[in-house]
Amino acid sequence: MKRKERDEQLERMHHSVAHIMAEAVQCVFPEAKFGIGPTIENGFYYDFELPRPLTPEDLPVIKNKMREIIDQNAPFVAQEISKDEARGLFAAQPYKLELINEISDASVTIYKQGSFTDLCRGPHLDSTGEVREFELTHIAGAYWRGDEKQPMLQRIYGVAFGSREELEEYLSHQAEAAKRDHRKLGKELDLFSIHEEIGPGLICWHSRGALIRQTIEDFWKAEHFRRGYDVVYTPHIAKLDLWKTSGHWEFYRDYLFSPMEIEGQQYMLRPMNCLGHILIYKSKLRSYRNLPLKYAELGTVYRYERTGVLYGLARVRGFTQDDAHIFCRPAQVEEEVLEVLRLAQFMMSSFGFDQYELFLSTRPEKYAGTESMWVEATESLKRVLERLALPYEVDPGQGVFYGPKIDIKLKDALGHVWQGPTIQVDFNLPQRFGVCYIGEDGSEHSVTMIHRTVLGSMERFLACLIEHYGGAFPVWLSPVQAMIIPIADRHVDYTRKIESDLKNEGIRALVDDRPERMNLKIREAQLEKVPYMLIVGDKEVASSSASLRLRNGEDLGLETVAEIRSRIQSAIETRS
Repeated sequence: MKRKERDEQLERMHHSVAHIMAEAVQCVFPEAKFGIGPTIENGFYYDFELPRPLTPEDLPVIKNKMREIIDQNAPFVAQEISKDEARGLFAAQPYKLELINEISDASVTIYKQGSFTDLCRGPHLDSTGEVREFELTHIAGAYWRGDEKQPMLQRIYGVAFGSREELEEYLSHQAEAAKRDHRKLGKELDLFSIHEEIGPGLICWHSRGALIRQTIEDFWKAEHFRRGYDVVYTPHIAKLDLWKTSGHWEFYRDYLFSPMEIEGQQYMLRPMNCLGHILIYKSKLRSYRNLPLKYAELGTVYRYERTGVLYGLARVRGFTQDDAHIFCRPAQVEEEVLEVLRLAQFMMSSFGFDQYELFLSTRPEKYAGTESMWVEATESLKRVLERLALPYEVDPGQGVFYGPKIDIKLKDALGHVWQGPTIQVDFNLPQRFGVCYIGEDGSEHSVTMIHRTVLGSMERFLACLIEHYGGAFPVWLSPVQAMIIPIADRHVDYTRKIESDLKNEGIRALVDDRPERMNLKIREAQLEKVPYMLIVGDKEVASSSASLRLRNGEDLGLETVAEIRSRIQSAIETRS
């Protein structure tokens, strides 16, 4: 069976099991009100309004009912009925009535299996008996239609596969993913926290998380200086009129925080960094000889995301983009995009990502500028991708309102996909703000802007790094690179000398001089994912050495401090 056919069959399987689960829930809770039950990337879910909160103990009961329904081998039967008939059929189901009223067609499709009927377009399997292996994975809360002003429903997630082996492989994969969850590891490794007192989606970086972030930022700045970028800083708020001129107020309002009034003027938290860079560019006259100009900023921006979609570091309300804007002549666009793509590839490989997918995102339904601008910008991006022979997919309608873009999505060690670098060509904002340069002919010409990130946001990128490495970061990124463990109090002074020696060479070393057993200290250092542990006793003090262990449990034996220092420095320098 071809992959497309297999995927379609799996989707029918998931869709069918969602209906079987809904019927089972109705058997257990006859008063249940039904929301929606779509398929998702790795399975399905269904939303319910129920008379009481679900508990994990409810899932086996629901699963047993599902198996009874599967054993009945009832056919899935599609039927087209009028909307009036549907309203009568679902008179006791308010969420289904809301969906019916939004359908523009005169008729709707329903599916029946046994005595259960649901509003659905399909497709489904031929019968319930075709379902092979399934599992209900977890319970969550979900606002109806994702709107926190709507009722909170209870969501049951599940998966289904054609064989027991596939299901077990999936469950094993999910167990590993749970171990790597950046929210879990972020707490265990003391990297970051989110506090209700501050607000959801706003991150407090602890010292160790901040140290990783600072290391990434220092590396980022050094590579940008090497490539001719100028690092700038711009304000976090600006007058509302600026965002009206740019089009953000018109096209992006759903993601903007409400304006604030200061001395009679309305200001707004910035959702983007680009307008500050435009004003820096416009602060003086620019010649064609000055172009391209490249402004880079690790700029924190603020976007309103509904509470229900916030997710650790991966989906937040305040985040720092590794942002840059390139001001260039139209004839320079392709070469600049080419260089950005090469920089993005270098950055991804530097952090250990060698698998990623590229998408060419085209004009959305709501857009600024003219159609000819969009065609020209899209073709520029397409030509660069083809020049580099990079495989890509077209993602229709997913461009931003001011221009098309190349999206790069990283794959972590478990195959999960993360939004990473993005490159956007923009003819629109330069026209709105009159961003020009003086050409060889002495006349003004409009610049072209390239918006780009080569990591994404620092928050999401760190979430990706945590899960990619399971918290065991490469040595150069580890907040503590060497833990020095004295066996007894008489060894502490010597460990302090080693700590000072390593720190003087730029190695992040720490002495664990707590009055605890050595084995406990080693175990805790391993749990903290510290790459190197230096154990010091009488023998090590006498020989100016340490017993070296790795976080994976490997014991490298006795090495001199100089040898250990050289080993760690090599790992840092090579970013291994």
